[in-house]
This record gives sequence, structure tokens and C-alpha cells, in this order.
Amino acid sequence: MAKPRVIILRSAGINCDEETRHAWMLAGADVSTVHLEDAIGMPTKILESDILTLPGGFSFGDDIAAGVILASRLRNRLLNAMRELVARGGLILGICNGFQVLVKIGLFDASAAKPSCTLTANASGLFTCRWVTLEATSSRCVFLDAKQTYFLPIAHAEGRFVSVKPEGIDEHRIALRYAKGIERVGDDNPNGSESGVAALTDETGRILGMMPHPERYVRHTQHPFWTAIPERDEPDGLAIFRAAVSNCR
Repeated sequence: MAKPRVIILRSAGINCDEETRHAWMLAGADVSTVHLEDAIGMPTKILESDILTLPGGFSFGDDIAAGVILASRLRNRLLNAMRELVARGGLILGICNGFQVLVKIGLFDASAAKPSCTLTANASGLFTCRWVTLEATSSRCVFLDAKQTYFLPIAHAEGRFVSVKPEGIDEHRIALRYAKGIERVGDDNPNGSESGVAALTDETGRILGMMPHPERYVRHTQHPFWTAIPERDEPDGLAIFRAAVSNCR
């Protein structure tokens, strides 16, 4: 059986593409890194893939706000191709800055005139870099096991989820919430996100945007307590990539 074809979209300031490429390869995917300008010049590159990934980093330096410039480029030139990819059964994963971009282009709101939520500065006003425990809350998201908790690292200054609708975010769109875990250090909700939101999915469950970095926990020795815990067959980050690969076959 052919391996799913993954495209990692790269632009100025992106700095997690190599780790993300490694994670997809460990999960059994055929991976290519495509520069934003090449994708804009040939949108069929997106449509020829099975999974599109927007990795973490500081796209275009985050000079205005996290992900705004990249989101503008995608909205104007590639949004239709991204929606068509999902409509035909493809997947989209946005990690950290990539999640910020997906939110700002409104990809979680296919029928809305404007995005129903945003990601803004952490409530602490500080860059936060630590590990967190996460509770999977969506039964529809193909990247996640709804019965599992995940332990993953975060590293961001603008990860606080805020709904711009008076009624708040639809519960079924929440894919991961920050949760209390035995390994935790500090607050259960490290950036002050509304409802503890750490990740969102769309109506199809085939788009996942998440602030934590699954690509940074794909090997046992990447766990901060790896010398004190039994080795597992599938680290939590790798489990997310493998679930996506399985759901593309």
C-alpha cells in the first residue's frame, strides 16, 4: 500500500519543519517540504498531497502578530486548495504557529464570514516553554484517540485561545484541553486559554490545529523523565502522526 503523501509548507521564519518531517517519516509517510512561493505558483501541489502540514516557528518574524502575514498569503492564494483537499478526504495539521495561521484564515469556520476565535498573548505576558498534560475531548478528530491523555511540550508567547462569539466556542470543535497531570509543573492552563483550549478541530474532524508540539516527542528519550519511566511503543507525539497516517490509507 502506498504511503500517504505529506507536504510541509515552509516560509520565512518557520523553524520546526525538519523535526516535523522526521516525525512524519517515523509515522510511515512520504514527506516533501514545499516553500510557500512554490505552492502559490502551483496550488496543485497541495491537491496532490494527502496531508498538508503547517509547522511551528515564527513565520515572517511574527512582526505584526503570530501568523498574521502567512495567514494573509494563504487566505488570498491557497485557501480554496486547502478546503478542496479536506473535502476530498485529505488532512491538515497546524502546529503552534501553524495553528495560529489556521485560526486566522478561518479554516475552522467554513460557513462563517470571519473567524469565530483567535489566539493571542498568553495571560502571563510571558513566553512559556514547558510540558503539559492534555485531555482529548473530540470523538471526531482523526488525529486523536478520544480516550487518551497526551503529554507534550509547549513553547509559545501567543497561545491563549479566545472566542469572539458571545456564546463561546462550540464544544465539539475542541480537540484538546489542558488538564491536570501527575507530571505537571505550574498551572493546568499555562496560557489562560478560554475553556482550557489547547487544540481545535473542524466539522469534518480532518483538520487539527494545536499549540503543543507533537513533533518534539516521537522518541522515548525526548520525554523529560525518560530515565524514570518505562519505555512505550508509541510516544504521545508519534501517536498523533501515526493516527493521521492510518486515517489516510
